[in-house]
Amino acid sequence: MPMITTVQQHILQQQREQMKTTGREPTGTFSWLLSGITLAAKMVEAKIRSAGLSDIYGAFGAENVQGEQQQKLDVYANQALLHCLGLRDSVAALVSEEDEQPVTFNRDPETGKYIIIFDPLDGSSNIDVNVNVGTIFSVLRRLPLEQGTLEQSILQPGYEQVAAGYVVYGPSTVLVYTTGSGVHGFTLDHTIGAFVLSNERMRMPEQGSYYSVNEANADGWPAAYRSYIDMLRAGGLGKTYSSRYIGSLVADFHRTLLKGGVFLYPPTLQQPKGKLRLLYEANPLAFIAEQAGGVATYGAERVLDIRPEVIHQRTPFCIGSRREMEALVQAVKL
Repeated sequence: MPMITTVQQHILQQQREQMKTTGREPTGTFSWLLSGITLAAKMVEAKIRSAGLSDIYGAFGAENVQGEQQQKLDVYANQALLHCLGLRDSVAALVSEEDEQPVTFNRDPETGKYIIIFDPLDGSSNIDVNVNVGTIFSVLRRLPLEQGTLEQSILQPGYEQVAAGYVVYGPSTVLVYTTGSGVHGFTLDHTIGAFVLSNERMRMPEQGSYYSVNEANADGWPAAYRSYIDMLRAGGLGKTYSSRYIGSLVADFHRTLLKGGVFLYPPTLQQPKGKLRLLYEANPLAFIAEQAGGVATYGAERVLDIRPEVIHQRTPFCIGSRREMEALVQAVKL
């Protein structure tokens, strides 16, 4: 029988490696925390697979805090994550795209050490047409009481993340995560009901051949972004780029991580502060990209350096391979 490594086993192995330099014995707390995310992901994946056979397609009949029409699967995914993570004693607060305020737990700071921020079902408007969707999550460590309140712990800049990841629900269900020691991918094996290591130490290519952006918004972009896309199409970086845009952030980023290239969501006249959310979309993907050798900016500056002011803060977002991103930063600075 071939040897397999589950995501929980992999986390413990990484912690043992870190113990050699830190001297801290792994407690299993963090792998228990991540098991809540993987359990919720398996629940959501099962519901998506049966969507055409059950009454889970379509709108829920309400709007979320973003003013967006909630889908039934949005609500289900949010409830699954709140339930599976809320039972973990190590969780101090849960922050969801779907909820106006954080869900907090009256747990001692020595026990409730972590804050989980998540987009429960990214790209849910695509679910009715069977397009890939996903879950994005970010993990922050709660600040000591003398350093800040729970709210201040939630509003930490992205470089303070202790872990981040996403799940993409597609032909196979894939979990990608980082704890700051490389990026690792796991595929859900239905025969044993576990996420199994399939891509260790993933690296984003230095240069790709695709750009991903909603070109319907081009008239509202700053001129530098229009010139940049024109340059890519004209072969300005030594190759001619093709357009690939799914409209599901997780799916577009997953392709960029594997194949290289660039994903852009520039500011527009209608949304000068950007559309994507900083805490639970931009920050976790930026952390993963940097760990895989890529770059993430909100124009010319690093996404992970932004100091959040509110939990649903939006930002322009550009992410991708080093070659394309260096050219973009130069274009935006001019």
